[in-house]
Amino acid sequence: MNSDMDMSPYFARLEEMMQGVDRIFQKMNNDYPAEVQCDQGCTDCCYALFDLSLVEALYLNKKFSSLDQDTRNMILIQADKADRRTYKIKQQLIKAHRAGSSEAEVLRMAAGEKVQCPLLVQEKCVLYASRPMTCRLYGLPMKVGEASVTCSMSRFEPGVQYPTVDMQKLQDQMLHLSRDLVRGIGSRYADLHKMLIPVSMALLTEYDHEYLGIKIREEHPEPESSKKKVPTREWVLGSKE
Repeated sequence: MNSDMDMSPYFARLEEMMQGVDRIFQKMNNDYPAEVQCDQGCTDCCYALFDLSLVEALYLNKKFSSLDQDTRNMILIQADKADRRTYKIKQQLIKAHRAGSSEAEVLRMAAGEKVQCPLLVQEKCVLYASRPMTCRLYGLPMKVGEASVTCSMSRFEPGVQYPTVDMQKLQDQMLHLSRDLVRGIGSRYADLHKMLIPVSMALLTEYDHEYLGIKIREEHPEPESSKKKVPTREWVLGSKE
């Protein structure tokens, strides 16, 4: 990502939302200690298949750029493998939906797929403090579409009512923040904020001016009088007789 694009106001808002999500997780962990099974060393969430909002992808990309070069190179190799695997899975899910599978069935199929997050190195997340929203809530009951889901490691009992995180509401908040960011940076792509991006692609992508649709302004425009004159066709070929 280009260093001259200041997205810090939007990243600050994202971090505030992350802190709020962390408080929700901590409360659930305190209220249901036997059900929440997120212990140190558990990596079940690191194999989940999910996408990031644009603002999350840009934020993660920025944090990724702060790692040392050797670590980044190693993770990029893993990201390329994960991206290829994710693409194949999504193509299969699209085919299933076109063949008649309902959205709920497709979501269940997606939940059963496993792709290792490229940021998982030696069973640890190298950007744990900057991890996405889904990672922060994994292990709690979540409403996805019309279904309530949780990770396979948790001990929430089926049929029992628990406080549930509405993922659609959270995704809507991410969408609105992404929209504000797109408008704030002056992108010419009005629908850029609607993008959903796998973690692997968020790391592999170079979010430069061209990608984001931002016009580069010249700090010191060249005076009109000093610009090189381009000869006309008649001057090059000679005057017509």
